[in-house]
Amino acid sequence: MELFSQLLPFIFLIAIMYFVIIRPQQKEAKARKDMIASLKKGDRIITGGGLIVEIKKVEEKFLIVAIDKENTAKLVKDSVSRKYEDEV
Repeated sequence: MELFSQLLPFIFLIAIMYFVIIRPQQKEAKARKDMIASLKKGDRIITGGGLIVEIKKVEEKFLIVAIDKENTAKLVKDSVSRKYEDEV
């Protein structure tokens, strides 16, 4: 009984850390993964560097994006910050 009463504060601390720190990070990571998986041609995105570009082609690990009418670039999917429509 004494051992249980000594361990109880640690159990509460671990539970609080899970619900305050770990679980929200897991939900955010899952939402980001789902957003990247749902990208399609014509979507406008904001890159990690702050560029607003339009997707021209979706490949397995890369995106072909149009910076303007004449310039295109190959972008790693992990460098996408968010969709531009989400900001407007």
